[in-house]
Amino acid sequence: MKLRGRWIALGLGLLLVPLGLWFQPWKSAAVGGSEGERVVPAERIVPDSTRIRVEVLNATGVRGLARRATTRLRDFGFDVVSSGNAPARLDSTTVLVRTDRMDWGTLAAKALGGARVEARPDTSRYVDLTILLGADWRPPREPFDP
Repeated sequence: MKLRGRWIALGLGLLLVPLGLWFQPWKSAAVGGSEGERVVPAERIVPDSTRIRVEVLNATGVRGLARRATTRLRDFGFDVVSSGNAPARLDSTTVLVRTDRMDWGTLAAKALGGARVEARPDTSRYVDLTILLGADWRPPREPFDP
């Protein structure tokens, strides 16, 4: 009886392994979700010799949004030095430029897929940009990473 059970288990294993290789539910997720949709990798837009210090604040009720924006901005070459939650909720994403470099704010808005850019000088914050993620910001799809 023990020998028969082993043969059945071996037969099922030999049947299920090829079936598992053929049906890979993670295959479409590895390229970004549904079929035909791909994750577009971020290309560095910050010049190599430039350090743009950024703080990212989540101004929505969606958990983990600041973390996802931090990852995306770092992929584009920004130096995200802190992230957290904003004290108030916002509908639209806003980039606050803390120095006199409005062009850096424009770069950050481009990296986020669009945002309002405002000059709000504040030398006490030790950052060049403060990004307030509003309800309109949609994070890019993440590749499947088990």
